[in-house]
Amino acid sequence: MIRSDTGPQTDGSPVDDYVLGVRIVESVAADGDVQYQFEAPNHTEIAFDNLEDARLYADVYFDVNGFVEDGTGERGVPPEIVQAGKDTLSAYLVTCPWTDINWVASFYGVTPTDIERYCSWVRDRAEEIRTEVTERGLE
Repeated sequence: MIRSDTGPQTDGSPVDDYVLGVRIVESVAADGDVQYQFEAPNHTEIAFDNLEDARLYADVYFDVNGFVEDGTGERGVPPEIVQAGKDTLSAYLVTCPWTDINWVASFYGVTPTDIERYCSWVRDRAEEIRTEVTERGLE
């Protein structure tokens, strides 16, 4: 679940290090709960309650070549995500705190299995992008 208003209260330890300065850090919030902070250059602080949502969010980030989350509460879903298509938007919505896979499936009028498939496509594309960056030495 996304929480942009609560940053980590203790130094965290990296869970996943990706290319281009993107990573996920496990930390402890002020209330003592473990959270997973998504970090990327020039990106607002975003934390998740579970690691899988943080990883899916990172995959969405790579799938659209980065996006600006700052101000999303005022302006809605970042345009880069909307323009990327149904699968990317579905994956992004799954990471939002007010949704789950069943809500997204209902929103689109499909089954949760369809949403899981859309998320897997986003994960696959993100992995291809990260691999390509590494192979070409673009970091």
